[in-house]
Amino acid sequence: MGVENKMEKENILTREIKHIDIKKFNSIPLVEAFGEMAFQARNLARASKIYDKMLSDDGCTIILCLTGSLFSAGLKKAVIDLLRHNMVDVIISSGAIIVDQDFFEALGFKHYHGTPNVDDEMLRKNMIDRIYDTFIDEEELRECDMTIAKIADALEPGPYSSREFIREMGKYLHENRPDAESVVLECYKKSIPIFVPAFSDCSAGFGLVYHQYEKGEEPKVTIDSAKDFLELTKIKIAAEDTGLVMIGGGVPKNFAQDSTVAAEILGKDVPMHKYAIQITVADERDGALSGSTLKEAHSWGKVDSGNEQMVFCEATIAFPIMASYVFHKGNWKNRGEKKYSSFLDIR
Repeated sequence: MGVENKMEKENILTREIKHIDIKKFNSIPLVEAFGEMAFQARNLARASKIYDKMLSDDGCTIILCLTGSLFSAGLKKAVIDLLRHNMVDVIISSGAIIVDQDFFEALGFKHYHGTPNVDDEMLRKNMIDRIYDTFIDEEELRECDMTIAKIADALEPGPYSSREFIREMGKYLHENRPDAESVVLECYKKSIPIFVPAFSDCSAGFGLVYHQYEKGEEPKVTIDSAKDFLELTKIKIAAEDTGLVMIGGGVPKNFAQDSTVAAEILGKDVPMHKYAIQITVADERDGALSGSTLKEAHSWGKVDSGNEQMVFCEATIAFPIMASYVFHKGNWKNRGEKKYSSFLDIR
């Protein structure tokens, strides 16, 4: 990159995205007021109260599903606070959130304020990638890719579930960036499993492609997606009662819901997910997964009826309100750590 482009790039990447702190505002009065309204205000209020019921239900395992560009948009700290206060026991996510956004920032890189009203060819020449109104440095992403390759190079060759590989990412941060604000690091420290069913669809994929290409015919690290499914199913069987908190839809949503069916196929009598809430802007009319209702999921034997709620709202608005509500309600104070990653490691 030329000197002129480098200076232009530095002038563009100036204002960092800041992560919202749910501890600094109490949304309980707002949510209670929403409950007396209509449309998505009332739906969000009910969803918040269902999440709080999960936290109050002894023995309920809470599975958080994440899709979209959530952490690049400023929601990372909200999830970290949920983890630190025992409000999440398992995470299922898209790869970009965990690798390109969380792990990327844990390495010391940032996301920046941008605009959709920009010359994208100019961004390309400056190696700046755009996520709607957010910018990210492509050169720094390449460093993230190569860090993934470095982690893979250091492992014994063989198949790993995405959970096992992400645990190694957490170990890397613990040894090299122990003070980072990171979901991957927090889950490593608290033995909370993170599953990324489509693990190659992100910076991890680029890093693993590089690792496998460089290894040539030598034994290499691979990702076993069937092992992911088996591990999640083992958690469902052990947990029995489960609640789903889904931000977005897509693969993580289906992966989480399918654990009930997988358990049945293994001959295990497990209940449907007892609680389920979803925040999405997707539409159900085209039959696609992200907008399919939780009521529909009951027909598949995935989600029980009575404690489910769809919220049709953009995540950066609805999720902090809901997260602040359950934090300030305080019912998490009676919950302990489940340490499902350690549970899986000994089986």
